[in-house]
Amino acid sequence: MAFLAGPRTATLTSIGRDGYPHSTAMWYAVLEDRIHFATYASSQKVRNLAANPKMSVLVDDGDRYENLRGVLIQGDAELVQDPELAGDVMVEMSYRYWGLDAGAATEDTLAVVRARGAKRVVIRIRPRRIASWDHTKLGGTY
Repeated sequence: MAFLAGPRTATLTSIGRDGYPHSTAMWYAVLEDRIHFATYASSQKVRNLAANPKMSVLVDDGDRYENLRGVLIQGDAELVQDPELAGDVMVEMSYRYWGLDAGAATEDTLAVVRARGAKRVVIRIRPRRIASWDHTKLGGTY
C-alpha cells in the first residue's frame, strides 16, 4: 500500500459495449486499504462498469527500465452512490493532488470540497487478482 500512497495517476480500464477496453487516466484516493475513484455518473467508464463490472487498475512509475515499478489490480467494480463517501474521496484527493494542507484546512474549505462529491459516484474495485513488479530490485541485471 505504501506505493499507492504517492500522488500517482492510475489507469482505469473498463470494457465498452463494443467489447474493446476503455482506458482512462484517473486520480484516486486510498480509503480503508482500497482504491476509490470519484467521477460523474454519466461518464463512459461508469456506463461501461454498470453493464460489465470487470475492470482493471494500473498504477506505475519509472522513467527507465531499471526503475519501473507498479501494481495491476483486476477485479469487479462497485458503483457506490453515496454523497458522504464521495465527499471523503474528494477530500483525500485534495490532500494528495491539489496541495490542501490537512492540518490547516478549515471546516469551510472542507465543506466546499465535500460538496463536489454530491454530483459524483464512487468507483471502487473488489480485487480478484493483484500483480506487482519492481525493477529497482533487479540490481541492474535483466
